[in-house]
Amino acid sequence: MRKLPPLRSLQVFESAARLQHFSRAAEELCISQSAVSHQIKQLESYYGEQLFLRSTRQLQLTDKGAQLSLQLESTFNALEEVSLQITGDGNQQLRLAVYSSFAIKWLIPRLSEFRQQHPHIQIRLDMITSDPQLSDNVADMFITGQSNQNGYMHLTLHKERLIAVASPDYLQQWLNKPNASPQELIAALPSATLLTVDEGELGIDWQRWHTVNKVDDSDKKQQHIFSHVLMAIEAAIAHQGIALASDFMVKGDIAAGRLVALDLPDILTGFNFNFSCKQRRQHEPALASFIQWLKRQSHSGD
Repeated sequence: MRKLPPLRSLQVFESAARLQHFSRAAEELCISQSAVSHQIKQLESYYGEQLFLRSTRQLQLTDKGAQLSLQLESTFNALEEVSLQITGDGNQQLRLAVYSSFAIKWLIPRLSEFRQQHPHIQIRLDMITSDPQLSDNVADMFITGQSNQNGYMHLTLHKERLIAVASPDYLQQWLNKPNASPQELIAALPSATLLTVDEGELGIDWQRWHTVNKVDDSDKKQQHIFSHVLMAIEAAIAHQGIALASDFMVKGDIAAGRLVALDLPDILTGFNFNFSCKQRRQHEPALASFIQWLKRQSHSGD
């Protein structure tokens, strides 16, 4: 008879190692934190090895713990694939947690194509305004700024690039010169109304723009401040000033003539929109179909 380690302890260890947190593992497995600690101690007693370093604020794996975590990831992935082969099916209802701006301006206009191709896969969109905990308790899939969660695969869909946009009517009113050079536009900025977005850790967008492009911002400018870029875009469409927006968010408005991209320098913010799901679930039929579709959409251009 094979002598195996306690299998329940292995499951608990895998969750704790992936999430790097005992309490989050407890939430995922619907058990208490003390039960997680007990299972980990049982596994450490079985191996006679310490698997976690508990002296630091962030839970860390020892070398033996990292070795076990890597092997368990491969084993659980293989078990997942075998289960799907036996059942011949995967979860056909998927929850996607996604930023509202990305959903409204990029995902939703494309989603009808996916639904036509895969009518039996139901995608529920849960709008988020900040990065959530990556966990099955929250959603099956995520589009956020996160890219380093253990046990998750990450796919970069878009690198955020901000461009300056305004309505044709506002440009006529503000500058009355349709073919102004970048230098002329920069010189005239103090007389423009800047539609400013102040979004948490990213800071104030126009402030970053002036810093990155080494443009003096000491001249007083009229500003309207918004908490979300979607509001600034709508204000620009309503002829209220110049907004900085992610290029993919305003592509449709530019094509429809509601906005014009100004000949001003753009800026890369360093923020990426990333798709994430558990590594061991990425081959489930429904998830795999959605991932392949997302890859085609991101490679087809914004």
